[in-house]
Amino acid sequence: MSKSKRLMELMMTVNRMRKFTVKELANQFGVSPRTILRDLQELSELGVPLYSEVGPHGGYQVLNERILPPIAFSEEEAVAMFFASHALRHYLFMPFEAESSSALNKFYFYMPGDVRDRIDQMKNRVDIFTPTRQQKALYLSILLDAAVEQKVVSIQYESKGGFSQRKIQPVGIYASNGFWYCPAYCFLREDFRLFRCDRIHSAEYDSSGLKARDHRHIHLGNWESLTSKKQVYVPIVVELSREGVQRCEAELRPAPRIRLGEDGTGRIDQRIPESEILFFAKYFIGLGYEATVLEPPELIDCMKKNTGRHYGQV
Repeated sequence: MSKSKRLMELMMTVNRMRKFTVKELANQFGVSPRTILRDLQELSELGVPLYSEVGPHGGYQVLNERILPPIAFSEEEAVAMFFASHALRHYLFMPFEAESSSALNKFYFYMPGDVRDRIDQMKNRVDIFTPTRQQKALYLSILLDAAVEQKVVSIQYESKGGFSQRKIQPVGIYASNGFWYCPAYCFLREDFRLFRCDRIHSAEYDSSGLKARDHRHIHLGNWESLTSKKQVYVPIVVELSREGVQRCEAELRPAPRIRLGEDGTGRIDQRIPESEILFFAKYFIGLGYEATVLEPPELIDCMKKNTGRHYGQV
């Protein structure tokens, strides 16, 4: 085996093993321990973060910040990866903000000149738009790590009732319409709750000894079905102009189910949580004459209370 091929396979091996001895690697690659030591030294100089431990139980281990082996991308795959990461720039806060920026710079720097020129031309011609929010979401990393590692986090949370201290076990984090959210089990409420990350003013791993629950089977796709706080839903019927259809599809998350007419107008006919009537009242008020709310009466009444305009038929 050539030295360059051995170094490549050695890099992939140590990333996979994480902890190993020189003797183990020498036996695996069929070379002398002295040769493996020289190879490990070269990997370290290339940036692989190796750490050595002495003693009878010592050896080498790769730190968490290990470097992954090279991956061959086609030109189209590299461009796609670049723009997938580039689109995240609309979020002022990310759980891996520095790493995302570093990866983006590496992609760009190591591409051939003609590919960089192509990307420069595409930057102003393709985008994945997300509303930019100014609210700070400073604790995304710890919330994500706690969800993965099944840990309890102590937070200070701001809600309509003021500030409160909560101990939560995050399920995960997700972004919607420019905001970050964290569904989590709240030990205060003894139930799952959805927290807005920009309303979390402090977060640290809990040191009180509170035992985390086994939530490995719970994820972003099923947590809502496990909450004991069942939502009451009401049917809404809203007629939309062409512009109203476009705005609802672009601004509402999750996107509503709109039945389109041949002329481009549409009609929303679905159920919404009763707790969100005020939100939808304000939203449809903002659409002006692009939306006509027909049902339910409580949504129409809420809109009347917030403006002097008449809506629908009661």
